[in-house]
Amino acid sequence: MTKRCFIIGHPVAHSRSPLIHGHWLAEYGLAGSYERVEIPPAGVSGFVERLRAGEFVGGNVTVPNKEVVLPLLDEVSETARAMGAANTLWMDGGKLRGDNTDAYGFLAHLDASVPDWATRSGTALILGAGGAARAVIHGLAERGIARILLVNRSPERAVELAASFPGTVEARPWQEVAQLVGESDLIVNTTSLGMHGQPPLELDLSTMRPGTIVDDIVYVPLETPLLAEARRRGGTPVDGLGMLLHQAVPGFERWFGVRPQVTAALRAKLEIDIPRV
Repeated sequence: MTKRCFIIGHPVAHSRSPLIHGHWLAEYGLAGSYERVEIPPAGVSGFVERLRAGEFVGGNVTVPNKEVVLPLLDEVSETARAMGAANTLWMDGGKLRGDNTDAYGFLAHLDASVPDWATRSGTALILGAGGAARAVIHGLAERGIARILLVNRSPERAVELAASFPGTVEARPWQEVAQLVGESDLIVNTTSLGMHGQPPLELDLSTMRPGTIVDDIVYVPLETPLLAEARRRGGTPVDGLGMLLHQAVPGFERWFGVRPQVTAALRAKLEIDIPRV
């Protein structure tokens, strides 16, 4: 039997998840498929019924449906509940289960890129206060990062997100960001600023100390202006592609029973598909 899997989103045509899972299916010689399915938020409940009826064994959920799908699930992992969003679904014993692997993907890529990052990161600075910021903060808090500073152009959203992590996250005004750069050992951009087709991320790195880890979850382009500037100033840049690759691992294992590896060959295949901008 060929197991069918999916990614649903709106839009979804840009998703590179089929490339990732298709590579693993071929590498491990498994009978399966992974396809994009365009589903707007209003159609999520109907799609879930298709999943329950056996059309698919599981799949992924991307924006704007990660939050929409959560109340439709039978069982939700503690991580997905904390995130208020699910990105990985699977059928198990007649029950539809959900998890959120974004924090896992972020941490796994950091571990692979800068193995000693946690011992070097007494203070982390997070830019942005959306769903990606929540996932990153969740991961950093799990690893015991002592001081997490959060800045966002809309201060109310930063205060609201910080309140979800009492005693762990401190919301600070965007006007202080240049000063906070100099205090931080790890800087993470969780916004879409700097992505191809989006406005630039205007961040002054003049106070950044050499060796500071700068992680940008944007991966189009692979080296964003933020990462290029961090490299120029002696920082340690970490691009966003690895997070995308690593967050896919747990889902593939759930659906196909094999835990795949994120390899140089897989990364090279994705790099070829990313436009040079």
